[in-house]
Amino acid sequence: MERSTLPLHGKAAPAANTGTLMTGRDFRESLRKLSPRVYVDGQLLDSVVDAPSMQPGINALAVSYDFAHDPAKAPLMTAVQTRSGRTVNRMLHINESSGDLLNKLEAVRILCQETGCAQRYLAHDALNGIGQAVARLDDARGNTEYGARFADYLQRVQDEDLTLGIAMTDAKGDRSQRPHQQSNPDVYLHIVERNGRGIVISGTKAIVTGAPYMHEFLVMPSRNMTEADADFAVCCAVPVDAPGITIVARPAGRPGEKPEHGSPLFSRRYGQSTGVVIFDRVFVPWARVFLAGEWEHSGAVTYNYATHHRHSCIAARAGFGDLLIGAAALMCEANGLDPDRKANLRDPMVELIKITEGFYACGVAASVYAAADPYSYTFMPEPVFANIGKLLLSTQIYDMHRLAHEVSGGLIVALPGPHEDHNPATAATLAEVLRANPDIPYDKRIEVARFMEDLTASYQGGWYSLISLHGGGSPAALKQEIWRNYPVGDKVDLVERLLDRGVLADEKRSITRNRQPGRCCDAGCSQPGQAVMVPLPVARPTDD
Repeated sequence: MERSTLPLHGKAAPAANTGTLMTGRDFRESLRKLSPRVYVDGQLLDSVVDAPSMQPGINALAVSYDFAHDPAKAPLMTAVQTRSGRTVNRMLHINESSGDLLNKLEAVRILCQETGCAQRYLAHDALNGIGQAVARLDDARGNTEYGARFADYLQRVQDEDLTLGIAMTDAKGDRSQRPHQQSNPDVYLHIVERNGRGIVISGTKAIVTGAPYMHEFLVMPSRNMTEADADFAVCCAVPVDAPGITIVARPAGRPGEKPEHGSPLFSRRYGQSTGVVIFDRVFVPWARVFLAGEWEHSGAVTYNYATHHRHSCIAARAGFGDLLIGAAALMCEANGLDPDRKANLRDPMVELIKITEGFYACGVAASVYAAADPYSYTFMPEPVFANIGKLLLSTQIYDMHRLAHEVSGGLIVALPGPHEDHNPATAATLAEVLRANPDIPYDKRIEVARFMEDLTASYQGGWYSLISLHGGGSPAALKQEIWRNYPVGDKVDLVERLLDRGVLADEKRSITRNRQPGRCCDAGCSQPGQAVMVPLPVARPTDD
């Protein structure tokens, strides 16, 4: 099925109503107004937007802006925020229905088909997660203070069409110790001062996607804090070039690199920088503070963001899987082999398709079974399906690479260097002996081989594997959430009824503690505020 021809769900923006949204060129120019302190390979960058090492990352972000202006893609890449009536980029939209989650899933997949990793969807995940958490906090306190602050900030972000870096993962120090027990408190970001104007924060966020070319950072706690960790329960927004911030980053992709088999055909164009962000007494005004010591709500911020982000990761790696499937099919053709006639090629191709569409189907299920958050009334992906989908892609990314290698053959890592393509002493011979399918010119076969090498058998390919495994949460964290949310108690009830033992509704029994209402499909469409799947009561038998 063509990804771009899927029907839209929920309320989408008309393609023409994009006048307030930035283009990719506008995004690049907006970065010129900022002056973050960024080090790459030991050198201080004079200008992030002009640095060759940052171009693949900036290119990837620009796609999310340009796609919103593409008439064919704009209905998916934009949305209308119902309360304000504003058209916003899908990556900044607050989900108002299950259909919004389906649209976001599809939008991220299409972006990652182009860029490998769209990066900007992290802003969507954080904004939705924080919005839910501050609504919960206001409900607990009986006021609207934090929600009002966040609503004002959200409106500015959407109006200015900003890109946000998510500063969540702390350096953590000794993993066996809680934040307040660390010998060096700066391994976790924390509040060092409070005054009438705002808070002052210090500490280190270790993995911030796209850090050098963001407009602002959303600082979030990385774990559920205890009362003793209250100073570490911080959520706030900080400009990327605020005084006291230093970014130590890696290059985005492989621009200008000349590895053994030639310039990387994909990662020289698109890539992702990550940065360690050091905060040294950074002042944050109260208007930008969404959590400041309310440790009881730190877990909600972390959990909400993680659930949204794992749902998005599913779509991101499905887009990457689409690139592998396409490149693998081209390699089969260039090698003179037809998967239709060769089961030894068809079977691994089907396996690659099964893996990609299998974990993506979990993302669709997480969207369909989504429910409204009880405090914010915005929609959250169903956590079991979201975590299962992320767990599948985390552990099967290596199988995806293996299958792509299996159908491609060894040529992708055995090619002569690109200079031989123009060497008069060797070029003619290589063009003859390394040609396979007579209908595919030598240079086209080699181009696909080098593209596949870049995606799977290079430094960049290793990066995709590792970021898929740990990005958005380690497999251990995913399994914990699956077990915590899965209704094992309902399954126990089923068997106990069949054994005529009745239902022992004792919440002290560990195996029966977790239950959920039954669910069934509604009319098959989704309006703002309406789930696709609605909860139905479960009839539980009583003892005679």
